[in-house]
Amino acid sequence: MRILQLCKKFPFPLKDGEAIAVTYLAQALHQLDCEITLLSMNTTKHFFDKSTLPKDFNHYESIHLVDVDNRVKAKDAFLNLFSSQSYHISRFVSPKFQLKLIELLKAKEYDIIQLETLYLAPYVDLIRSYSKAKIVMRSHNVEHEIWKRITENTSLGAKKMYLSLLTRRLENFELEYLNKYDMMVAITERDLNFFKQLGCTIPAHVAPIGLELKDYTIEATEHKVPTFCFIGSLDWMPNTEGIEWILEKVWPKVLEKAPQAVFHIAGRNTPENLLAKEWKNVVIHGEVPDAADFINSHDVMLVPLFSGSGMRVKILEGMALGKVVLSTDLGLEGIHAKHGEQVLIANTVADFVNEIIICSQQPNMIQAIGTAASDFIHEYYDNLSIGKRLLDFYSELISSPSVSSVGN
Repeated sequence: MRILQLCKKFPFPLKDGEAIAVTYLAQALHQLDCEITLLSMNTTKHFFDKSTLPKDFNHYESIHLVDVDNRVKAKDAFLNLFSSQSYHISRFVSPKFQLKLIELLKAKEYDIIQLETLYLAPYVDLIRSYSKAKIVMRSHNVEHEIWKRITENTSLGAKKMYLSLLTRRLENFELEYLNKYDMMVAITERDLNFFKQLGCTIPAHVAPIGLELKDYTIEATEHKVPTFCFIGSLDWMPNTEGIEWILEKVWPKVLEKAPQAVFHIAGRNTPENLLAKEWKNVVIHGEVPDAADFINSHDVMLVPLFSGSGMRVKILEGMALGKVVLSTDLGLEGIHAKHGEQVLIANTVADFVNEIIICSQQPNMIQAIGTAASDFIHEYYDNLSIGKRLLDFYSELISSPSVSSVGN
């Protein structure tokens, strides 16, 4: 099967959930004898020098990069107020990307064109004009829902009003395109059900993010007192709001009962307000060279999320490495692990504090839950198994005469 995969940023290095989700599925499909071509934007914010790509990143038949300046610009953002377009989406509309896409579509016939996230949706009509391939939206999350939650958690004022406007336009765009694809692939069952409630009627499939489990080697720590950690992109608003919540409301109460506890924070683009202030028993590492090494050097991973949707890859990685993950119900959406068995769940300050204290006092419990977490990931999130089920669905989509020209 020939697959053209479109991405809004190059999926390497594997330092964020999107890159991992894109790369691991592509690797699985390659192992299943698919021929995959990658066309990716190379954005100013996430620019990648292709010459530095390791030799073992070889699962693509060919890789094509197009430079795209999608920076948020004050003038463009202001002028967008007087249009009806979504500023979230319009920043990813690129004439150069369009030309490269047309070139690829003219050069080869594809069976599937897989759009990685909603931000590639503006190219649907163009694809229809040059290709008979089935167009698949692989939705990593419900985009407008993330921004609704962020807006709800923003204090009253001009910023909240502006975010509310952007969110409404993003929602309108997501709904407008909901049935323009030939197929919807959701990361979680919950997201798929949400799309169906919004009116999605096209063929759909749930393909959770899988991991290349051979890449995750468990290394036990030798800490007498368990250490706590967080790792994630700190330029992503749900992460920053969660970390600020921990530092300002949870951690001071933890230190009242466990003064030896230490919290390690890692992530690229650490905001200045975190770096400027001294937090007691908190170590801010910035971007670390290897996420797995960082996770392996600690005992408990804290994932305080109150906005966002989709699936959190860092939770899967922490569990695969045998770590206890303490998160919220929202953070664990799409991961059907049980509290007290494979994960710990807390949604309030008091409950978060209580679970952290229990972890600091019961190292045997940490080991038992960590082992169960690793077993859980091996059973349900093996990348090749997930890829095989998706490929079967693609084959059914292509062969079904009743599923054609859905978007026309």
